[in-house]
Amino acid sequence: MRYKCLVLDHDDTVVNSTAHVHYPSFVKVLSEIRPDTTLGLEEFYRKNFEPGILGLCKDILGFTDEEMIYEKDCWQNYVERHVPKTFDGMEDIIAKFRRKGGIICVVSHSYKTSILRDYKENGLPDPDMVFGWEMLPHQRKPSVYPLEEIMQNYGLSKSELLVVDDLKPGHEMARNCGVDFAAAGWAHSVPEIDDYMKKNSDFYFSSVEDMDQFLFGNIQ
Repeated sequence: MRYKCLVLDHDDTVVNSTAHVHYPSFVKVLSEIRPDTTLGLEEFYRKNFEPGILGLCKDILGFTDEEMIYEKDCWQNYVERHVPKTFDGMEDIIAKFRRKGGIICVVSHSYKTSILRDYKENGLPDPDMVFGWEMLPHQRKPSVYPLEEIMQNYGLSKSELLVVDDLKPGHEMARNCGVDFAAAGWAHSVPEIDDYMKKNSDFYFSSVEDMDQFLFGNIQ
């Protein structure tokens, strides 16, 4: 195999969660605290990409500290009650990579408990290591901390890791650590996001099938 370790993002990389979990949750909150404001799914993708969810809430929508807490509580409650499905073909990639002795790690801005639940509910094997939002702020991506911990724990070099993510924090984490980065481009078709990721990634996968072919070729 090309790599010994896949470092996977979770939302919109392994599971189809923004459209089916995070966006509906956000729309519900918005209807309650900013009833005159609407935000379509494509625009939500754009804002989640730049400036990010915190920038959207605080800088653009002007959420107060109390509203930020309310939004987070509503989001966590919604996530607990809704399990996103994996993208077609992702289960096969993870199973095949693990079967061939590969290491599967997850670096995400979701909580570890949600990630492990999603893997279990979708019939996926538990990841070898998970770095979620429960980490200290300076340890979350785009910090290189997760990659350094993975390499140290498994005795891997930078060339043996591939980060797969759909957003900037994952790209910045990989770039700052000198690790190969592949953009997951299958969750949506937002031109600005696609253009940025195509220009700045080592590899760009428009579909899960592209990723499978890149990793395994005709190997079964």
